[in-house]
Amino acid sequence: MIAKTIGILTLWVGLYVALLFAEVSLIYHMMIAIGLGLTMGLIGFNICHDALHGAYSKSSETNKALGILFNLIGANVYVWKMTHNKIHHTYTNIIGHDADLQVAPGIIRIHEDEPKKRIHKYQHIYAFFLYSLASVSWFYRKDYMKFFDASLRREDEKPSRAEYIELFAYKAIYYIFFLVIPLVVINLPWYLVLLLLLVMHLAEGTLIGNVFQLAHLVNETDMPKPENETEIHDSWAVHQMRTTANFARESWLAGFLFGGLNFQIEHHLFPNICHVHYPAISSIVKETAEEFNVPYIENKSFASALKSHAGFLKKMGS
Repeated sequence: MIAKTIGILTLWVGLYVALLFAEVSLIYHMMIAIGLGLTMGLIGFNICHDALHGAYSKSSETNKALGILFNLIGANVYVWKMTHNKIHHTYTNIIGHDADLQVAPGIIRIHEDEPKKRIHKYQHIYAFFLYSLASVSWFYRKDYMKFFDASLRREDEKPSRAEYIELFAYKAIYYIFFLVIPLVVINLPWYLVLLLLLVMHLAEGTLIGNVFQLAHLVNETDMPKPENETEIHDSWAVHQMRTTANFARESWLAGFLFGGLNFQIEHHLFPNICHVHYPAISSIVKETAEEFNVPYIENKSFASALKSHAGFLKKMGS
C-alpha cells in the first residue's frame, strides 16, 4: 500500500510538472492532461477514500495527513465526511436521506417518486456524458452547496470557524495550482490552456462519475422507501447488502486501480478496514450471505456493471 501510494503521488507530481513545462504538441499536452485527471481520480480512490474512513493506517495522524490530499485535489474533507461517511453509509440508497444520490437532480431520474420528464427517456445515453462533468461540478459548485446546506446536519453540528477557513483556503490553493499557475506558466494561448484543464476534468469526471454509480444505481440493488418516512425494517447490515453491489470482484486490475471500490459490499460492511483486505474478506461475506439467504449482488465485470447501470437509467426514464 505504501509503494502504491508513493507511485501514484509521484506520477501526479510528474504529470503536473509535465503539463506546465513540457514543450510538446497540443495533442501530447492533452494526453498529459488526461493522465493528470485520471491520476487525481486514483488518488481519491486509493488513498483519500481509505484515509478519510480511518482505514488507511492504524495511526489517526497518518490518516489525517493523507486526508489533506483530498483538499489538494479539489474536494473538501468536511463535506465528504458529513455527506459520505455519515449520511451515505447510514442511509444508503434511501431517497431524501442519502446525499450521494443527488447525481443530477431534475436531469437524471433515479427513483419512481421523482417527476418524469420527456428528456428522461434518453437519460441512459446522455448520463454518461454528464458524468464527465462530475469533477467540475463537485469542486466548483457542490462542495459549497453542501457545506452551507443546513438540512444535511443537525442544528448542533454547525461547521466550526476552522472548517470555514479550510474550505476557502484549500479551494483557493486548488484554483491557484490548477487554474492560475497553468494560465501563467504554460506556453500556449490562454484558451488552449483552458481547453487542457477542461480535458483534465473530463477525464477525471468520467472516471469518478462512472465508478461511483456502479455501487448502488444498478438493476439489482434496492431503493427502499421508509414507512412513515422514518422506518426501515431490515437490519443495518442486511440493508447494506440489499442496496449495494460489487463489480469485477475477481479482477486484480480493477481492485488495484479503483482502490477497492469494486468491493462496495465489503466496504459498506467494514468501512474502517483498508481496501487491500477486501478480496480476502469478500469470499467470507459471500458465503455467509448465501448461508443466511441474504442477497450478495455483483456484476462480474466493469462492462457488465456499466450495462446494468444503463439498464437502470433506462428503466427509470421509460
